Amino acid sequence: MTGLSELLHDELQPLQRTLDTLETPAVLIDADVADANLVRWQQRCDDLGLANRPHIKTHRSVAWAMRQLQLGASGITVQTVGEAEVMADGGIDDLFLTTNVLGAAKLARLGALARRTKLAVVADSDAVVDAVADAAREAGATITVLIECDTGGGRCGLADPAAIAAMAKRISATSGVQFGGLMTYPAAGKRQQSQKVLEAAIDACKAVGIAVPVVSSGGSPDMWSDEGLAPVTEYRAGTYIYNDRALLNHGTATLDQCAMTVLATVVSRPTADRAIIDAGSKALTSDLLGLDGYGMVLEHPEARIYQLNEEHGLIDISACSAKPEVGDRIHVLPNHTCVVTNLFDRLYVVSGGALLGALPVDARGRSG
Repeated sequence: MTGLSELLHDELQPLQRTLDTLETPAVLIDADVADANLVRWQQRCDDLGLANRPHIKTHRSVAWAMRQLQLGASGITVQTVGEAEVMADGGIDDLFLTTNVLGAAKLARLGALARRTKLAVVADSDAVVDAVADAAREAGATITVLIECDTGGGRCGLADPAAIAAMAKRISATSGVQFGGLMTYPAAGKRQQSQKVLEAAIDACKAVGIAVPVVSSGGSPDMWSDEGLAPVTEYRAGTYIYNDRALLNHGTATLDQCAMTVLATVVSRPTADRAIIDAGSKALTSDLLGLDGYGMVLEHPEARIYQLNEEHGLIDISACSAKPEVGDRIHVLPNHTCVVTNLFDRLYVVSGGALLGALPVDARGRSG
């Protein structure tokens, strides 16, 4: 933990507790596992010649973002203006915001950010381009705009190459903004389809005299696949720092590469086959992501968390050979780590089985 410990030292809040006396529910982060995940992914990007622009919506932590930059990331990705403000306040000055920004107050905040950071955003309509340009001019700044492309994900974005090229020309001709390239978030397992759409868009831009300096793609489920990466110049992934049950199920991560668990206590055994823990939807997230149950109980993998109330998780333990008892403390691998991070003010960092301290979630609740 040489590099990591230095970055976290000033951020970690000391505790007069051990893992055994920590109150539950609590989110535990194995710092050694998380850091190894960061190192592994940065090396892959370096080997592929891709710029690594990690998405901080998973950890929402300035310290972790700084560690990613220390390892070689070219900048970071944020999902909201609020996240961008927190990261800029923490000293990070190369930000890519990957949602459309609208609304007078939010656009004014965007302009203020552009005055003090290198800032890029996305757009998929003339209305967004014009709004961002107005905000940039009002702030006396220039904002880079990448066109979001729908390459099969069915989310935001343009799919028609001609429309993409026309928007690239419009951005290039508008004061206050500059054309930065193309951005997409491909559907899982459809990277080859994404490649075809991106290559058609690049060709259409070139045909009207517009060079495409950056092609930004992302997605944690397919991050280790080489398919469809030919036109991509930078990659955005977030969940890989901690990994979760969804990525484990997808085959993207192994169990020993999962750094986040939720520590919970069995508070009731009302029947022989039902256990209740003190972690519900406000600790584990209600996201299923196609999985059966709301997390994996590591001590009892046969158990099934079949229902979440706000403060309690209901577990079917009928298939367990050794069943948990009242007072037992268990570790739950959550389905979706990004949501869990935002449910807590601080995460508890461990290393070598010892509790190091509490790490504040700097951008917790900054979802706008």
